[in-house]
Amino acid sequence: MSIERLNELKETLNKYNYQYYVLDKPTVTDQEYDTLMEELIRIEQAHPEWLTSDSPSQRVGGQVLEGFKKITHRVGMMSLGDIFNEDEVYEFNQRINNTLVNNDYVCELKLDGLSVSLVYDQGILQYAATRGDGTVGEDITHNVKTIRSIPLQIDYLDHLEVRGEIIMPKKSFERLNKERQMAGESLFANCRNAAAGSVRQLDSSIAAKRGLDAYLYHLPITDNLPVTTQEECLEFMRSLGFKINPYIQICHSIEEVCSYIDEAGKIRADLPYDIDGVVIKVNDLKKQGRLGFTAKVPKWAIAYKFPAEEVITRLKDIIFTVGRTGQITPNAVLNPVRVAGSTVQRATLHNEDNIIKKDIRIGDDVVVRKAGDVIPEVVRSLIERRTGNERPFEMITVCPMCGQPLSKKANEAAYYCLNDNCNSKNIERIIHFASRDAMNIDGLGDKIVEQLYNLGFIKEIEDLYHIADHELEIMAIEGFGRKSMDNLINSIENSKKNSLERLLFGLGIKGIGSKMADVLSKEFHTLDALLEADYQTLIKIKDVGDTIALSLSQYKRDPKNQKLIAHLKDLGVNMTYLKSETIHQSIFTNKTVVVTGTLQLFTRKEIKDYLTSQGANVTGSVSQKTDYVIAGENPGSKYDKARALGITILDEETFKKEVQL
Repeated sequence: MSIERLNELKETLNKYNYQYYVLDKPTVTDQEYDTLMEELIRIEQAHPEWLTSDSPSQRVGGQVLEGFKKITHRVGMMSLGDIFNEDEVYEFNQRINNTLVNNDYVCELKLDGLSVSLVYDQGILQYAATRGDGTVGEDITHNVKTIRSIPLQIDYLDHLEVRGEIIMPKKSFERLNKERQMAGESLFANCRNAAAGSVRQLDSSIAAKRGLDAYLYHLPITDNLPVTTQEECLEFMRSLGFKINPYIQICHSIEEVCSYIDEAGKIRADLPYDIDGVVIKVNDLKKQGRLGFTAKVPKWAIAYKFPAEEVITRLKDIIFTVGRTGQITPNAVLNPVRVAGSTVQRATLHNEDNIIKKDIRIGDDVVVRKAGDVIPEVVRSLIERRTGNERPFEMITVCPMCGQPLSKKANEAAYYCLNDNCNSKNIERIIHFASRDAMNIDGLGDKIVEQLYNLGFIKEIEDLYHIADHELEIMAIEGFGRKSMDNLINSIENSKKNSLERLLFGLGIKGIGSKMADVLSKEFHTLDALLEADYQTLIKIKDVGDTIALSLSQYKRDPKNQKLIAHLKDLGVNMTYLKSETIHQSIFTNKTVVVTGTLQLFTRKEIKDYLTSQGANVTGSVSQKTDYVIAGENPGSKYDKARALGITILDEETFKKEVQL
């Protein structure tokens, strides 16, 4: 039992790890590997002074943290701009060529996981951090050490930061969800969520069992490295033992880039991990430096996002749910099918008119996709596959929860339950109030709200702020412990400090989404001022029409709503707009702008982000309310309509001069 034997074991086990997890070419059996690992652990237990942070034994997990430390990135971890079609790929290429010519690109698969930064000094992994907000991330070193494809020691002694993606392979995801299902636990929606949830465990032994993997793809600081291109960066990382994705291609033309994207789309379903697009980077590092960055994204790289994936499955039934406003939504019950990285068993059918228009029937084979890669929806029925046993859709006439008759308003497709005491409506209102874009109360997911509601602890929104009065009773419920209870109470207390627009959105006033809540909060600054505004004052505000003005008028007249707001005030919930105004005035401030045509100098996202920062309202259609149209090549009917209406039209060069970009 000597230190020489210990070092020999470490070297041997590291070699076997690399062969198995990076090269995917194991050279020993699991039994042989485990025998050597057990010997290493026995030596380290007998001589704890010999234990080092880079030992293979440190991968098994077991460290439990009380919380995550914050880490400030030496170089910001920016996200990438997104493009969605071939025209935008060519626009990206044109913008690059306007500054630099003769460019090669590196194309890489866009892995669907969690971004990570790994920092090494003296060849030893010092820490691993999440992206966070791009400036400050969380220290996840204890969990990253359990990922066997990430080296704990490298043959490079200077400071080195390497960035990449932590993923959960599809096999690990399926195994994990089977285990959770058998244990009666909630299932992860997709591989990305499972990876993120695993990495953010305080107990590293949990992460160690999840079968995570990682691919590295970026060196943020290359000044002292023997590299001049992104291709050389990848090879340099590979030479140090990092796992590099094999599906990488150097493209000498934009046509080759488009061919790579097509091929990636074809192999997507057969890959052992989820991808959601392709990353395109200028290969030459000096050119990357000359192209530089915008405030948010690098100009030398872009992410092509795949269109929503469509799959076919059987529609077994149609059920109905009740929303917070009482709106009744028909939903398809499907044979489980994997769509864009997650298993789908329910999909929205929107409303009665949509179902009748598409002639969707129970028993149909249907095409399903995720709208915006998020919300599953039924696109169409495959009528040619019908057998004659399908059942036509019939709209219900009473609320599925409370049994009260439904009402359909003129000029609306939806039916509503008008019963204010309908349990489903009340539960949905509370869920909406606590949601991320509203009051952002962590620990109050849909199922928790429903459970607490059914047990009588919360019946109205204001009851959330009295949960602490029932903490001992709630902690007696299975799944609630001291830590989760303390976290929930703290999150509820912190929600009192939110800015007005979050509260306004959370109140669930019909027609007031998060964007409109922000508009109204900026305009009136306090909830009292907003609710005191009359109809004429409201409709003078840009984008506030009759529907929202009437909705606000009806809301503030309801005694129940008056009581709620008074109660929230007494509880100390902030009712003031807290954001500082940072918009610099320009010709676009408070104007409505439409962008159309094929752009050469900018992406649509760059123009939209700039206009939004100036306080402009960017819309997709031209009307008499439009102030400016920014037109690229082949602008089409929007350009013609703008000319007919006498709207000011700017080409890209004029726009560029005006905004001095």
